[in-house]
Amino acid sequence: MRSNENTLLLGKKVVLVPYTAEHVPRYHEWMKSEELQRLTASEPLTLEQEYSMQRSWREDTAKCTFIVLDAEKWQARLSTTEESCMAGDVNLFLTDLGDPSLGEIEVMIAEPSCRGKGFGTEAVLMMMSYGVTKLGLTKFEAKIGQGNEPSIRMFQKLHFEQVAVSSVFQEVTFRLIVNEHERQWLLEQTSHVEEKCYRDGSSESH
Repeated sequence: MRSNENTLLLGKKVVLVPYTAEHVPRYHEWMKSEELQRLTASEPLTLEQEYSMQRSWREDTAKCTFIVLDAEKWQARLSTTEESCMAGDVNLFLTDLGDPSLGEIEVMIAEPSCRGKGFGTEAVLMMMSYGVTKLGLTKFEAKIGQGNEPSIRMFQKLHFEQVAVSSVFQEVTFRLIVNEHERQWLLEQTSHVEEKCYRDGSSESH
């Protein structure tokens, strides 16, 4: 999505940056993992296919992607690359043509050392806040594999309610309606987030 290509969101634990060509090699290494392929229902791609996918995602008006960076590593870096700070990604899919206010959200904390630290929770909150304030979303859905207990617990903690189970796809669908009460709660949870201008691996105050 072009609308977020110059946006950096700085949180306490994570930094969200647009998915650029610089991030592709690390992302490609992650997606060789059979566990991640299973959790994300993905097929392995060649590196060239991954670069092509990155370019198509950037142009896709129905897909908003941020790479999740470890904020502590990112803020401490001097000579290290942004790629070395990568923890995962978070996505919004605006695929319901009949309801432009609905976004399907998914998060992946791919780096094993970054799991269990609350990175996924903050990344989802930041992405939902972005979706509400910048994209006009008022409803979110999350489709999670039935065996992915950590993700199920996380979305339940974020006020999502289970609305469907698919035995065919072995996934559970959760939904959150962002009424005024939920909107205020969401904005409070993300009041610390700073928006900055992103320029391929660097940032300047917005």
